[in-house]
Amino acid sequence: MFARRADLLKRGCRYLVHPSPNYKPSIHRAPASAAPFSSLSSRAFAAVNAAMADTASSSGVTADGLKQKLAAQLEAQHVEIEDMSGGCGQAFQAIIVSPQFDKKTMLARHRLVNSVLKEEIAAIHAWTPKCYTPEQWQKLQEE
Repeated sequence: MFARRADLLKRGCRYLVHPSPNYKPSIHRAPASAAPFSSLSSRAFAAVNAAMADTASSSGVTADGLKQKLAAQLEAQHVEIEDMSGGCGQAFQAIIVSPQFDKKTMLARHRLVNSVLKEEIAAIHAWTPKCYTPEQWQKLQEE
């Protein structure tokens, strides 16, 4: 059973990975006229890159937009937003200082921030908030 499964995997995966020069499939050899895998791979890679670029440009999420929304809705005293994705707008890290976080657990703070940015978070790939009360932030700044 395992030998058959391994054989099926070899046949199914030979289109996904570029075989080594010494690779000789046991059955169902692709015809010599078939296009080489590298051209298919580069075309597929280009299509994925185009789709990712389209998603990034159409998300419309910016660090400034996130900062303004957080400052307004959470009455945040200090907001720092850093685009971790190299400018494509798909991954952000934030430091948020708000009196609304007082007497809330870290989970409750994150849920509050996520509820404010629900639409924006749905459009991006990664979101990492760090939430502090004004007292906690002041203590961190003194250290």
